[in-house]
Amino acid sequence: MCNSDICQRIKEFNSNPGRDQELVQLKYKKMKENPFVFLRGSCHLFYEDWPSDSPLNQAPLSWICGDLHLENFGSYKGDNRLTYFDVNDFDESVLAPCTFDVTRLITSLFLAVDEIKFSTDSLTLARLFLNSYTTALSDGKARWIERDTAEGLVEALLNKVHDNNRAKFLDKKAPINDKNVRKIEIKQDKTRPVTSPTFNNVKTALQKFAESQENPKFFNVIDIVWRIAGTGSLGLKRYLVLVEGKGSPDDNYLLDLKQSIPPSLTRFISSFSQSKWNDESQRIIANQKKMQAIAPALLHCLEINGEPFVMREYQPTEDKIDLSSDNLNLDQQSLEKLMKTLGNVVAWSHLRSSGRQGSANADALIDFAQDNGWHKEVLDYAQNYSQTVIANHQEFKDCAIADP
Repeated sequence: MCNSDICQRIKEFNSNPGRDQELVQLKYKKMKENPFVFLRGSCHLFYEDWPSDSPLNQAPLSWICGDLHLENFGSYKGDNRLTYFDVNDFDESVLAPCTFDVTRLITSLFLAVDEIKFSTDSLTLARLFLNSYTTALSDGKARWIERDTAEGLVEALLNKVHDNNRAKFLDKKAPINDKNVRKIEIKQDKTRPVTSPTFNNVKTALQKFAESQENPKFFNVIDIVWRIAGTGSLGLKRYLVLVEGKGSPDDNYLLDLKQSIPPSLTRFISSFSQSKWNDESQRIIANQKKMQAIAPALLHCLEINGEPFVMREYQPTEDKIDLSSDNLNLDQQSLEKLMKTLGNVVAWSHLRSSGRQGSANADALIDFAQDNGWHKEVLDYAQNYSQTVIANHQEFKDCAIADP
């Protein structure tokens, strides 16, 4: 048995009685795969280890994703039904120095290039991201990715969302049974049944929410399952709900309901004065709306049995960057285009939320971008911490809590 401090910190973080411990074990299994996945599953370690005297703490305050890594970007349909590519996870979002996002992203890049065997130089890619981020920040104007002008992987993701056929997607996730009713498929390590009390609690919450909506019947519940997805959030309550939508069976909608908990950046909350929210789902959604060009469809807060959840339309998981995909086939040129795009997207999210509820205004971000001396601090820290992650991952693999 390993008595590692790393193992104990991970165990303590995931031992909350509200987490499903069977799924926590699945989380541990995934974290054992490689250091990149380990980083994704241990966001709290990144911020617990962040030095309080780092010069990067002096960067302008911004609303940040908090858990920025290479796979927390993706394409989706907005509430205007147009397609967008953007940062897509805000569970850890808080007000903090903009360099937190940048450094965590580059740390993930070093780990991904090393572990997922990209035949390219990670330092070159990191500099491309930083230069793109800094140039976009200097411009001072928050833009967004257009489907007609996107390139490479991002273009493919946007086209996939645009061309997605609702009926085919529903047939895949919730096939029609012999009674001409859709039921969500139970699939190992993807979905599992919910108990009757859980079904009733979720249904009641949606009924209450529907009372305030223009078309209450849209949210009539047909089926509910537990959704198993993500890495860091595994163990938290998460449901996939099939609702009536615009009519059965082909205009049904799938909703993703994800439990909201406090962010991993807890130690920094008192240092950087945060806005006040009634619950964590309000924090997540408010920050998401500030940082994204357009919010995803059906994004709302929901309370289920006294606990906060974020609700959104469920869209195909294939529409995110998935570095483990066999179909990715990224060459040097594609990776370079991707890193430039990601640099733009992150800068635009920081600019879009600038001057709001305590964040630095656009002029301060532009001034910060004029002097790129901080690039070296980011690169040095990310390189060093990526080695720490590799060592922590090795220790974690030897821990009893990570045994199958």
